[in-house]
Amino acid sequence: MRLSQQLFVTLREDPAEAEIPSHKCLVRAGYIRRIGSGIYAYLPLMWRVLQKVSQIVREEMNKAGAQECLLPQLQPAELWQESGRWDTYTKAEGIMFALTDRQKRELGLGPTHEEVITAVARDLIRSYRQLPVNLYQIQTKFRDEIRPRFGLMRGREFIMKDAYSFNLDEECLKKTYQAMDIAYRNIFRRCGLAFRAVEADSGAIGGSASQEFMVLADAGEDEVLFTADEKYAANVEKAVSLPADKVASPLKKLAKKETPNTNTIESLAKFLDCSATAIVKNVLYEVVYDSGITVLVLLHIRGDQEVNEVKLQNELVRQASRYNAKTILALKIPDAAAQQKWATKPLPLGYIAPDLEDNLLKKASDIAPKFLRIADHTVTDLENFITGANETGFHVVGANWGKDFILPELIVDLRKAQVGDRAIHDPNQTLQSARGIEVGHIFQLGYKYSQAMNAFYTNEAGESTPICMGCYGIGVSRLAQAAVEQSYDKDGIIWPVAIAPYQAIVVIPNLADPDQVKTAESLYNELNQAGIETLLDDRDERAGVKFKDADLIGIPYRIVTGKSLKSGKVELVERASKKASEVAINEVVSYLKTAISKGKASD
Repeated sequence: MRLSQQLFVTLREDPAEAEIPSHKCLVRAGYIRRIGSGIYAYLPLMWRVLQKVSQIVREEMNKAGAQECLLPQLQPAELWQESGRWDTYTKAEGIMFALTDRQKRELGLGPTHEEVITAVARDLIRSYRQLPVNLYQIQTKFRDEIRPRFGLMRGREFIMKDAYSFNLDEECLKKTYQAMDIAYRNIFRRCGLAFRAVEADSGAIGGSASQEFMVLADAGEDEVLFTADEKYAANVEKAVSLPADKVASPLKKLAKKETPNTNTIESLAKFLDCSATAIVKNVLYEVVYDSGITVLVLLHIRGDQEVNEVKLQNELVRQASRYNAKTILALKIPDAAAQQKWATKPLPLGYIAPDLEDNLLKKASDIAPKFLRIADHTVTDLENFITGANETGFHVVGANWGKDFILPELIVDLRKAQVGDRAIHDPNQTLQSARGIEVGHIFQLGYKYSQAMNAFYTNEAGESTPICMGCYGIGVSRLAQAAVEQSYDKDGIIWPVAIAPYQAIVVIPNLADPDQVKTAESLYNELNQAGIETLLDDRDERAGVKFKDADLIGIPYRIVTGKSLKSGKVELVERASKKASEVAINEVVSYLKTAISKGKASD
């Protein structure tokens, strides 16, 4: 492709809406153009990158035995109502674009395709002889992000590869899951990315186990906790660890003690000259279920620990059936104004005790009559602990479970793992932190969708059995930008060879020099005929502009037909290292073939 004939416009200044380097680079280099909030046009250079990523994905998915298909983006609400996720996606998380057609039928633009693919399997899979089968697609998804940002990282319209496997049972699923794990690692390696596979929370997709693939980058939205021995890595939402050792309470005798201006753990520990590990912190949450019931949750956790709200939300979803519900619509810590809706009197925020009485809750059909009481594991073995007294300015000291307060029956891990915590698999290892961009996620769904949507098959014994499912996603457009976020410099993008839009660019410094033009044209044709994807910068621009643009768009190799032509050579510059070499004109093709082959191998 000749740049003089291509839609090619670069910017010298960073765009106002761009916050992170990759977003700035892609807009400045003419790869993407903002059309609306979270909506971008993929311009010709970007489309080539996306095609290359997609091709790598296809090759590895096909190699793993998956079959490509294409599912509808417009999805009937009835399917999502069958699975129980319509309210979750349109109200609770609110990320589905929902609409009503002229026949008054509710529809949604697909943020994901579990329901659609399960409906296909329900209609077509009848016998164990048809299993296992793995179907995938590469297409546009839509999600109504609250705050679209970072360009293609968190847009409202994006390209995704999603696959869905249908398996005989959980053993069969694990084999497919492992095959997908291998395929994903191959994909990201071939794309030239430095990545880490981590344990992850399954979120609204659901399932028993899941794993994220993170591209390591400082601008990553996710925090990854890992150990130096590489035996543990998890998203902070999922991570577990051993908390710091507790320090015995210095206050052994039960007493109600005046503690003015101590509504924080830090101020209380300082006032009583004790460790935060000797304090039971009581945190109040308000949760609204899809049944319309508001439940007040009283959570007990050790004073030095923070609540992991993702773990809490997952636990509350597990408790939904107690309130004739399937999922939660909202979760928050209620302030004084929110409390007026359900509390019979103002609560002593910062001084709440574990035995906060249920009669503080108003009697109403949409308010659960009792607190849902949950304890984190960190409080169960505390002795002579300090906690609130249900009275502003007072705390109870020297308290014990079973004697002074009742330990809740519901005890779960709700603490947030932190940097420096000891690892569970080896207490000599401590958790370290890195930032990551999620580019892939694989799930063991199990029977969640097949049972809800009646997708059954007949096993060898002639019994009707639910299909065991898995799902596997890769953000194709996000991966492309993540590659830039991981590899750029002050001059612009540094594409991995495997996914660069072109592998080489031939630059003519002076169009008025016939030798430069003739040599460039010849090399351009030879390189493309040899299978090396090459651009020709034949624009009527100054040499400095051309060199800056070549660096900005990040083409791996630049060939310059300049002064060295007099000695039968051209200058060849490697974008990543900026190493410049003089190469004989008749050796350029073989030189680049070798360099590109090595580049793909190192990627």
